[in-house]
Amino acid sequence: MSRQLELIATAPMGLESIVARELKDLGYEDVSVENGRVNFTGDFIDICRCNLWLRTSDRVLVKMGEFSAVTFDELFEGTKALPWQDWIPAHGEFPVEGRSHKSQLSSVPACQGIVKKAIVEKLKETYHTEWFEENGPRYVIEVNLLNDKALLTLDTTGPGLHKRGYRKHATEAPLKETLAAALILLSRWGPHRPLYDPCCGSGTIPIEAAMIGWNIAPGLRRSFNSENWPVIGEELWQEAREEAFDAVRDDIPLQITGSDIDGEAIEIAMAAAKSAGLGKEITFKRLPAASITPEGDFGCLITNPPYGERIGEEKEIRKLISQLGRVAAGLPTWSFFAITPTKQFEQDFHKKADKRRKLFNGRIECQYLQFLGPLPPRR
Repeated sequence: MSRQLELIATAPMGLESIVARELKDLGYEDVSVENGRVNFTGDFIDICRCNLWLRTSDRVLVKMGEFSAVTFDELFEGTKALPWQDWIPAHGEFPVEGRSHKSQLSSVPACQGIVKKAIVEKLKETYHTEWFEENGPRYVIEVNLLNDKALLTLDTTGPGLHKRGYRKHATEAPLKETLAAALILLSRWGPHRPLYDPCCGSGTIPIEAAMIGWNIAPGLRRSFNSENWPVIGEELWQEAREEAFDAVRDDIPLQITGSDIDGEAIEIAMAAAKSAGLGKEITFKRLPAASITPEGDFGCLITNPPYGERIGEEKEIRKLISQLGRVAAGLPTWSFFAITPTKQFEQDFHKKADKRRKLFNGRIECQYLQFLGPLPPRR
């Protein structure tokens, strides 16, 4: 069954335009951006493709409906009017999550209960039963109330898209894979250029770069809630996965290196790269930032240097930034990119950034500082 669906790719704060660009690159034209989400339309196959391919989005949702809801009766009737029976089978599990902001219906648990009750009543009419076992495929429903308007969605993803499936362990303050991919996409790096991360931690930036360089769909090594939905079916998921496997370009030579002063972090990074099938494509070294010697011309140094909570001493942080500045001074053809909450980064780096972009690492407000070197000659 083919149908036009209203879909939503959720986006971390500050990355909406990157998610929109990804969707356009995947061929979606009717893309509109709002706070925290990017709206687009597609078919069932597009649910599969977007879950497999989106690097910077958190998850892919189906928009079930949107309506005014000032009272519980309005929330109940608006929810019941939606076509839940087209998606949820009789044995489906359908938990309801919720949030409310600037709305008269401010009790999230109460709203969740009303939505659940309305969906049960709708499914009773379809399946002619008074009891639902909920022991089948999982359909996570969210009611999002904003300014007295209710948005009802179905989550097709499951665990967030940053969970790529290649990482078994992480360091204490890991960079989310979605944010790491965004840092790379915002830089001017391409697989024909060297890439170096001198504070690589558990290796997220180098691994995400290698996946981008080889055009590996980030969701190839994981599963999704909607893989078990009868309305989509196994054939479409298989088709989307085969397309993704065929798109891999593993014949491109990569020059990607990560280093860190923490030996345990390097071991974790090497294990993750191996799990991702990239163990031989990325070089990891245990080195202090002052000792790194990036090789090649027109490279990109992209990093998430330690700050506050990870080191604890401002003096050490400023010393590290100064060391990175000295490395930069010796690499005139390279470009440098750092995400940091440190206000005096440019002062300690001894250079003014060419571009700045506000991003959030978790809940920490940061600046993505971009020190742009010359572009490589055209081939």
